[in-house]
Amino acid sequence: MIRPIEVAARDGFRLCLRYDDGACGEVDLSHLAGQGVFAPWDDRAFFERAHITEHRSVAWSDEIELCADALYIRLTGKTVEELMPAAKGLLTNA
Repeated sequence: MIRPIEVAARDGFRLCLRYDDGACGEVDLSHLAGQGVFAPWDDRAFFERAHITEHRSVAWSDEIELCADALYIRLTGKTVEELMPAAKGLLTNA
């Protein structure tokens, strides 16, 4: 299981992420900013609170967290099947 080991907020609602397999880079989250539960991100200080939880998600509060696997897929361009080969059977048998 790939785990995030570092997260830092950047301008433009971007996160700089580093994972334990060496993958690193920025993910643009601007498409979420200001919408619904993500409205608090409009406060720059709040967006800068990004941290990795003990359950390996990326969070800002108890109400706002994103799946580390989904962020990894967005960062690397890998597919769900590449990240989780066992999921292939689940997706094709659905």
